[in-house]
Amino acid sequence: MTKRQSTGSDVARAAGVSKSAVSRAFTGGIVSEEARRKIMEAARILRYRPNYSARSLTTSRSHLIGLAITSLDNQYYPLMVERLQQRLGLAGYRLVLFITHGDADLDPMLDELLGYRLDGVVLASSSHAARVARECLEGGVPAVMLINVDPEGRLPGVCTDNAAGAQEIAAHLLSSGRRRLGLITGLDESSSGMERARGFAEKVGQHPDAHLLTECGYFTEEGAYRAARRLLERPEPVDALFCVTDLMALAALQAVRDLGLVPGCEVAVFGFDDAPIAKWGAFNLATYASPLDAMVEEVVRLLQEQIAGEAGGQGTVRLKGHLVLRDSGGGNARPGARGGGQRPATKATRS
Repeated sequence: MTKRQSTGSDVARAAGVSKSAVSRAFTGGIVSEEARRKIMEAARILRYRPNYSARSLTTSRSHLIGLAITSLDNQYYPLMVERLQQRLGLAGYRLVLFITHGDADLDPMLDELLGYRLDGVVLASSSHAARVARECLEGGVPAVMLINVDPEGRLPGVCTDNAAGAQEIAAHLLSSGRRRLGLITGLDESSSGMERARGFAEKVGQHPDAHLLTECGYFTEEGAYRAARRLLERPEPVDALFCVTDLMALAALQAVRDLGLVPGCEVAVFGFDDAPIAKWGAFNLATYASPLDAMVEEVVRLLQEQIAGEAGGQGTVRLKGHLVLRDSGGGNARPGARGGGQRPATKATRS
C-alpha cells in the first residue's frame, strides 16, 4: 500500500499552529520565529513538501522566478546564481535558470520565459536584456535587470557602480607610477563593460603623462589572451593591464607569465568583480569587488514590490563595491594579502 503523503494540515496539527501559519512559513509570509521553527521541524519529521503547482492554481502565482543569463563561463556568475537562489528561497520562491548563449533571436527565449507562468524575471548579463525586460513588463511579468542594465535608465535594474570602480583601479595604478596602461574591453552590447571602460579611460585621460592603449577581448579567455599579447609585445609595451572582467584578467595574467614577465612587478594586472577564483594562490588577482549580496537583496526587493502591485523603483540602482589589492596589482599590494582590507559600507545611487 502506498503511504499517504503528509499535508499542510498534518504539519499544522503536529506543530500546534494554524494551517495558514504553515502556508506563510513556506511562502515567505510573516510568522514568528518560534512558530517557524516548530513548523519546519514538524515538516522534517513528516517529510512534508509543499505542492507549489497546486498552490499556484488557487493563488494565481507559481512562486517561480526566471533568471536569464548568457553563460556560466565567468566564475562570478555561478556565485551570483547561488546567492539569488538562496535569497529567493527565503522569500518563498524557486529559481528557474535560462541560459541564452548570447542568441540574437530573442523570440524563442521570450516565448519560454512568458510561457512558464513565472512570477518574475531577472535578466543578468544578456546582451539584449533591455529589450527582453521591456517585453516582459509589457506582458505583465515583473522584471529586473542585473549587472547589465538599461542604457536609457528607464527600466528597473541593479549593478555595481562600474565607472567609480574602474576609476579607483586607474587611480591606484597611476599613484603606483604606471604610465603606459592597457585596457581590455568586452563587447559594445554590455552596459557594465562599457561603463567600466569609459570610467577607466576618463581617469587615465586626466593624467598629463599617462598613455592609454585599448584592445578588445570579447569577454572570452582566448580573446583576452590575444589582446594582452598585442599590448605587451608592442615596441613600447604597457606596464599595466585592466580587464573589465576577472575572466579576461586571468587570461591576461597568463599572457604576462608566458612572456616571462612577473605580474605585479613588471606588469600590474587588474580585473573586475572579485570572482571566487581570483583569490586562489595561483592567481592572486587584484580586482574590484562587486557588492553581490547587496545587489541580490536589491533585486529581490524590486521584484517583490512589482509582484505586490506596487509601482517599484524605476531606473538603475548602482551600488559601491571596494578595491581588492592582491599581488598581481603591484604598488601597494602586500605580499600574502588576500582580502584587500576592511570593506567600506555599501552605498547606492539611482540613475
